[in-house]
Amino acid sequence: MRVLIVMGTRPEAIKLAPVVLAAREAPGVEPLVLATGQHKEVFDDILNLFGFEAAYQADVMRPGQSLAALSARCLEAFDGLMAQSHADVVIVQGDTTTAAMGALGAFYLGLPVWHVEAGLRTSNPALPFPEEMNRRIIGRIASVHLPPTSGPRQNLVREGIDPETVVMTGNTGIDAFLAAVRMRDAFVDPALAAVADGPWPLVVATTHRRENWGDGIRRIAGALHDLLEAFPDLRVVHAAHPNPAVRADVDAVLGGHPRAHIADPVGYGDFARLLSKATVIISDSGGIQEEAPSLGTPVLVARTETERQEGVEAGVAQLVGTDRELIVREATRLLSDQAARDAVARIANPYGDGHAGARVAAMLAAVARGDDPVPVGRAREFSGA
Repeated sequence: MRVLIVMGTRPEAIKLAPVVLAAREAPGVEPLVLATGQHKEVFDDILNLFGFEAAYQADVMRPGQSLAALSARCLEAFDGLMAQSHADVVIVQGDTTTAAMGALGAFYLGLPVWHVEAGLRTSNPALPFPEEMNRRIIGRIASVHLPPTSGPRQNLVREGIDPETVVMTGNTGIDAFLAAVRMRDAFVDPALAAVADGPWPLVVATTHRRENWGDGIRRIAGALHDLLEAFPDLRVVHAAHPNPAVRADVDAVLGGHPRAHIADPVGYGDFARLLSKATVIISDSGGIQEEAPSLGTPVLVARTETERQEGVEAGVAQLVGTDRELIVREATRLLSDQAARDAVARIANPYGDGHAGARVAAMLAAVARGDDPVPVGRAREFSGA
């Protein structure tokens, strides 16, 4: 059975790598990767780290293109490449433009779609933008839904999705993250080693959400600046997003501070090690909300809503939005209170146990041998949430 796994951004490559690797070992399953090259350099870093390559390449990126233009190019490219692949199943992950157009392109060709990390929802179709609508669209197309935890599974059932097509797996991103932490026992980048390997407290930050562009990102950067002034021994690493406009807003506030390191896009192995060194993480990233609990590190989520409520409910993450004063206050509390950090470290990761990719591969193998995949999936269902 030929399984076409569609990916284009770095987060997709990270979260689908465990599926690719596990599917390679599954009897009767031939995984093939279709890549769009949306985050080409950092995307290739993931493929190299985990040791696989793309069988099909779509050239969809153009400077300054709109979401509509990107969507149209993806859909047009997928039409030919999916037909060429002779796929029996198409797998997409999450909520990117790649994923939404991959699902739609497969639907147009009559191919079944499996959705990894299905069922995440906020209350607002426009937050995050455009990801929330992308994943709702995929939810209406997919024939097999693979939510990471119980909350997303319940979302799908409430929306009228047949429960027999919904199988909770745990989050594949945890598989990838734990593997990357094990792989990387030293930084490749000496500049990161210089700032992250010392005895001082470390705040690691990332910002990239479209709804935070401009004033929101500058407020987050301002909060980081305030923390540096309040804690003379503190170091801050802000891992820059490839988008130059996002980088410029961070540079405008933090650039030149002697204890702030604004890193160029960081390879995933180094980034996993960087998070493992953090005292506190401040981020608007969904993936980091899932990864940090595996390290026992508290996360301040720079968003007003999150589709990953399990971390907030468990106490490993806290919503702070882009409120500069609130970010400073909560980060100060965590940096100053070892007991508060220890309490977070004792909480088990609600998002996964590191075996999600194997569960997806087991379901694919069941289909390849002619079995109904759902009982196989339920028998090995992730029970962490």
